Amino acid sequence: MYAWIWRKLPFGLPGKLAGSVLLATATVALLWYVVFPWAEPLLPFDDVQVTQETGDPGDPGVPGYPPPGDGPAPTEDGHDLPYDTDENNTPPSSEE
Repeated sequence: MYAWIWRKLPFGLPGKLAGSVLLATATVALLWYVVFPWAEPLLPFDDVQVTQETGDPGDPGVPGYPPPGDGPAPTEDGHDLPYDTDENNTPPSSEE
């Protein structure tokens, strides 16, 4: 298909290059100003529904955030990871 369009564009190489740019620009403009505005109401991108229970303990404004028992407690070294990061790291061997 693209080879057929390239062969049908007139005026040699400069005309083919200009015609290609014109066709690409027209295609983008058609999509931008006609197709996308028509399709936007059909797409679910703006269909956001966020609900919150009253008195949710996960609210940052509530004292005691984060709620107790929600996730791992910080370890002695201050990390919040629920696993040991040194577990799979074997010490280097002393082979010389």
